[in-house]
Amino acid sequence: MKLNVLNDLKTDFPASIVVFFVALPLCLGIALASGAPLFSGVIAGIVGGIVVGIASGSPLGVSGPAAGLAVIVLTAIGSLGSFESFLLAVVLAGVFQLILGFMKAGVIAYFFPSSVIKGMLSGIGLLIILKQIPHALGYDFEFEGNDAFLLPDGSNTFTEIMSAFDFLTPGAVLISLISLAMLILWEKVLSKKHKIFQIIQGPVAVVLFGMVMFNLFQSGILPFTLDANQVVSLPVANSLTDFISFFTMPDFSQLSNIEIYQLAFVMAIVASLETLLCVEATDKLDPYKRVTPTNRELKAQGIGNILSGLIGGLPVTQVIVRSSANIAFGARTKQSAILHGVFLLISAITIAKYLNMIPLASLATILLIVGYKLAKPALFVQMYKLGWEQFVPFVVTIVAIILTDLLKGITAGLLVGIFYTLYHRYQHSHYIKEIVTADDGKAVYQIVLSEQVSFFNKADIIQSLENIPANAKVIIDCTQTKVIEHDIREVIDNYQMHAQLKDIEVELLNYH
Repeated sequence: MKLNVLNDLKTDFPASIVVFFVALPLCLGIALASGAPLFSGVIAGIVGGIVVGIASGSPLGVSGPAAGLAVIVLTAIGSLGSFESFLLAVVLAGVFQLILGFMKAGVIAYFFPSSVIKGMLSGIGLLIILKQIPHALGYDFEFEGNDAFLLPDGSNTFTEIMSAFDFLTPGAVLISLISLAMLILWEKVLSKKHKIFQIIQGPVAVVLFGMVMFNLFQSGILPFTLDANQVVSLPVANSLTDFISFFTMPDFSQLSNIEIYQLAFVMAIVASLETLLCVEATDKLDPYKRVTPTNRELKAQGIGNILSGLIGGLPVTQVIVRSSANIAFGARTKQSAILHGVFLLISAITIAKYLNMIPLASLATILLIVGYKLAKPALFVQMYKLGWEQFVPFVVTIVAIILTDLLKGITAGLLVGIFYTLYHRYQHSHYIKEIVTADDGKAVYQIVLSEQVSFFNKADIIQSLENIPANAKVIIDCTQTKVIEHDIREVIDNYQMHAQLKDIEVELLNYH
């Protein structure tokens, strides 16, 4: 199917509204967790949507502040002594990312196995579900967007869910249950009945329903209440002067501070890795299977971070939750990501007080659906049928993401994937092609080495050679071998010497 800007807008526009509603509390929650002004998260969301969206080559990726950087940001603001000094580090991190883009470092994205990327998607899906259950029940003491297993108060993801059941908020539960039913009904029935239900997405109806319910609670018409921490909390500007005051400039007097450069480099590396992982995952979810130019993406993120830092925003990366929601609700092109940034900007200027009527329980149900779509049981069955070499890294990645965080989970899955690769190289370093009997009655063994043999194959080759019986002949065939590392040459040379003690004749083919 050929993509057309005007035709795609029919699907991109409603998807962008959904992403906007999902992104808003995440931007605020991540800013809160980072110890930064709340509006800095909104600035990062606006820049990630509009600026990075325009500069990026990713058709469906959505950028904004990332939970994975929250701890780094919190620590950095404390150690540098001011938020303005930290903003300078964000600007320099963007410069480093631009350099990485021009150095073509984006190729790193292609070195992650498919099983690990699919594990990442399912792990994030399950994590979204686990993290949103408390919000759906009205237990909103953990900030939106937190992906860490261990929480600052000593609890963890699972104990947080248990606590949520001990502190149920009836109003939030009522909103969640009705909203979840609405979303399922919308997708399974209504969207197939009439086009209007395809244009107006279920999540938009859920948000409007939540706002109505909140007002019914506030007016006393319904006997329930929601606390301030159970609804969106966007800073409200009463005038243009108020709005402009939300923006902050970096402290350029800190340019001589070496700690700024060290922090900028760390943020650039972490943000780039998170972006590249998200790019790879988003491309796999893309129904058109388009390939994002990764070097261009690094440059786009660099431009985004330079601008975000200059006007008082948090660092940005491409983020999987917003990107997944974008895809799940029908986006086709990057128009959706750009529009969501525009909506963030307009809403911050004009309708912040109305957005503060949106219950977090409404947004939690939307994310529960997104999480389910990422971690469908059918994917687990599919990966299991592919065999242990695909299934084990897949499961390890999922478990590690849930019990640690995104980067550690990906690292664990990658290590398991590397183990299987090395194990294959160990197993397939050589094979015994044939066993014949020579004219003089000696048994002849022909060992054919693979294209590349290295120290990983050393033990296996030594064992095979040592199993050759005395008074035999062995032909070591290197005709197909392109690379023989020093360790293997040493093994072959040593074997030629001590084989004489067992009266074994050694013949080498194409060994040089």
